[in-house]
Formats: sequence, structure tokens, C-alpha cells
Amino acid sequence: MLRAQFAEHCAPLNRKPARHQIGMVRAITSESARYLEGGPEALEDRPSAPSRVWNRIGNDIQQQIVEMALDQSELSPRELAVRFTDEKRYFVSESTVYRLLKAHDLITSPAFIVIKAADAFHTKTTRPNEMWQTDFTYFKIIGWGWVYLSTVLDDFSRYVIAWKLCTTMRAGDVTDTLELALKASGCSSARVVQKPRLLSDNGPSYIAEELAQWIGANGMSNVRGAPMHPQTQGKIERWHQTLKNRILLENYFLPGDLETRIEAFIDHYNHRRYHESLGNVTPADTYFGRADAIIQQRERIKRKTIEHRRLQHRKLAA
Repeated sequence: MLRAQFAEHCAPLNRKPARHQIGMVRAITSESARYLEGGPEALEDRPSAPSRVWNRIGNDIQQQIVEMALDQSELSPRELAVRFTDEKRYFVSESTVYRLLKAHDLITSPAFIVIKAADAFHTKTTRPNEMWQTDFTYFKIIGWGWVYLSTVLDDFSRYVIAWKLCTTMRAGDVTDTLELALKASGCSSARVVQKPRLLSDNGPSYIAEELAQWIGANGMSNVRGAPMHPQTQGKIERWHQTLKNRILLENYFLPGDLETRIEAFIDHYNHRRYHESLGNVTPADTYFGRADAIIQQRERIKRKTIEHRRLQHRKLAA
């Protein structure tokens, strides 16, 4: 009320001659001009936010994102944004997905915590099959005992090339897994001149003479991490943690049940799980050389989506 009375009092001053004579400030003349034009209602506070945002996604797209989030609840906002872009050919950002899921109360605390690999290996790889990381991890089968998973993981792409569930952690188990990896990767072919380097820790099976002889006979070399420094093998340590965070959510009573579950998760990890460190593509995309084409396709989708939103905004504003 006081604001309206003040504007009414100043209204006669909102004429050019008087305004120049007394030097009234622009704020007062603006208030009085608004009052003269619209009355007291014109003095009400107006929202600072724009009535339309040109880049806002439509309600139909929002609904599709929510439905995908409910169907694939294991995906993070980052993974969901990438999956939606790839499958729907419509770009949405991670921040947009996060805000939307938060508004629908679909953001929850993770059921597990993934550790971060610390210091990277000092020599960066530049291509698949340049260096493989290998290690054991263990699982307990109720009423049965301990079993050990031997894995060969490609350092460049994080692709799990080969794995084997073992009852021991001997050098023979390592060579069996490496045989599988050489065959799966095609590196056992005589045409392959440069074989992968093997990065391992200093466990008994990896420093055994049996393994050293096998590596030499197959034209490979072995690089060992520093003692008491597992970060050197950060990628395979991270893989083990990711695997156990999912696998250990259930109990297992037979080795076959555990093996089936591991096989299913490795397939998901290699072919469905997006890695931020790889540019949000899967290990298989990187290992088989599809990553660049996928990233370029996403950029085209992004440009097309933004242009579509801009045109829609112009139509609504017209």
C-alpha cells in the first residue's frame, strides 16, 4: 500500500520537463510510470526467472527418462543420460537427468561404494593388447569353501579378455587364463609380432619359475608392481571391487551358481557398462575400435537435439 501511495505521489513528476528540472532518479520514474500504466497491480514483484527456457526438455521426454530410470534402476544419472542418448537418439545431459530424478525422488544413496584407483601406472598404454593386467580375487561358497577368480584385463580399454574360476592360485592357473586370453584376443596367432606385456603383483604364482618360462616361450614379458603398492594395478583392483559390489549381494552354495553370476556380470561390464574414463563408452567399444564413431555420433545427436529445442522455443515464442 505504501509503495502504491509513493508511486501515486510521484506520478505528476513523471513528465519530461519536471523530471529534468528536479533530476529524479530512474528508479522512481520507472515505478511511477508502471503505476500510471497499470495501477497498483503493476507494482507487484515480478519473477526474475524467464517464463520460457529455450533448452528445456518437453514433458514427453521427461516421462521417457523417468520410465527408463524405473526400468533400469541400477544406472547412475551419468549412465542413464548416455543410455538415453544412445537408444532414443535424443541428447540429455547428466545434470538434467539428475535434477529430473531428484524431483521425482528417484535419487538414492548407493548400495555400495566403489573405490577409486589411485596413482596410475607410469607408462600409459595407447592401444588394445599393449599391456594386460592380471590378478586373483576370492569368493566364499557357503558349505563348500573358497574359490579364486583369475582375470586378464586389457589395460587400455578395461575389457575383460579372459577369466577362470579356480580352486587354487598356482602358476598353472595363471597360465591357463593367459592361454584363454591369447586365444580370445587373437594374439596367439603367428602373425602377431608384438605380444602384450603382462602387469602383475608379486604374489607367489606370479614370481614362479613356471610362469616365467611360459611367458618367455610365448614371446611375452612380465612387469611387476612395486611391493605393498596395489595402486600400480589400479584398474584390475577397481574391477575386483566393482565385481564384488554386485556379486556379493547374494549368497552362493554351488560353484556353478557363482560362475553363472560372474559370467553374466562380465558380459554386462564389457558390453553395457559405460566408463567415464573411456569417454562414456563401454570397454568393448574401446577394445574393438568403435569408441570414436560412437562419440562422434553422440555429438551429432547433441547438435541436432539442441537445434530442435531452439526451433521449438521460437515456435512457442512466436
